[in-house]
Amino acid sequence: MNINFRQKKVLITGGSGMVGRNFIENDRSKNYHLIAPTRNELNLLEFDNVNSFISKNKIDLIIHAAGRVGGIQANIREPLLFLQENAEIGKNIVLAAKKQNIKHLINLSTSCVYPKNMEIPLEEDLILSGPLEPTNEGYAIAKIFVQKLCTYINKENIDLKYKTIIPCNLYGKYDDFSLNSGHLLPNIINKIHNAKLNNKDKVIIWGNGSVRREFMYVNDFIDCLYYSIENFFEMPEVMNVGVGKDYSVLDYYKIVAKSFGWGGAFDFDISKPIGQKQKLVSTRKLKKFGWKSKFSLKKGIDETIKYYLESNKNV
Repeated sequence: MNINFRQKKVLITGGSGMVGRNFIENDRSKNYHLIAPTRNELNLLEFDNVNSFISKNKIDLIIHAAGRVGGIQANIREPLLFLQENAEIGKNIVLAAKKQNIKHLINLSTSCVYPKNMEIPLEEDLILSGPLEPTNEGYAIAKIFVQKLCTYINKENIDLKYKTIIPCNLYGKYDDFSLNSGHLLPNIINKIHNAKLNNKDKVIIWGNGSVRREFMYVNDFIDCLYYSIENFFEMPEVMNVGVGKDYSVLDYYKIVAKSFGWGGAFDFDISKPIGQKQKLVSTRKLKKFGWKSKFSLKKGIDETIKYYLESNKNV
């Protein structure tokens, strides 16, 4: 049985973030009655506010995409904040949904929930089977907590269907390109662009460049998210979303450098933290669900660089 959510009320949290903004701007959004409150309109850190908002708006489906996110530097710098805010926001959304008898919810998690140094690709049942990567442990614990809330609610009430999507690393339009808080790929775009602008012939890479990461272009993920809404009941309770292929950090630097036409060299700072050695998620469930990514890495990076340049007023 599938419910047609078209023209029904869909609440998306994190509407000002990368996933939220791209979800709202997608052409398919016109088929739904999207509700995307700003932080001023809804304080997700206050349970009473969340509970009241959901009650007043008679929501049919919740997509929980809000949270504090950041790259390795931000996670190392503020683990308490990443743990506290993400756990609190997730708890408020999920428990308010349960209290208001919202029957359908999609919770967005992160591949950081997987234990470090596990067999690749990472299957969904590996969660909580080993120690987490220390550099993003706080963030991961919060996301596991929210996923478990959804799982326990499903077990206790068969009428409620709260599902969790675990995406690989995402990048694209509305990403955070800041070197202090952004993720790997937008950081690389920023660093290579500035090297080209300032005629630098070298760029520093943290580690030796061998660490491997999987990245999905955000438009691909948004397509998957709409597909999941349209096929909600066929979707597994917990499901990875990835492209099925990873690249080394050095590979990403080389691809971005080629896109910019920058011909410099790379130096390696092996004193810096590098995080998990490899983080490639299994797409076994995703393939069975009937969805696969459409954007090549080059196409996604080229589109992201185009957005970055257009939004950079100094160019």
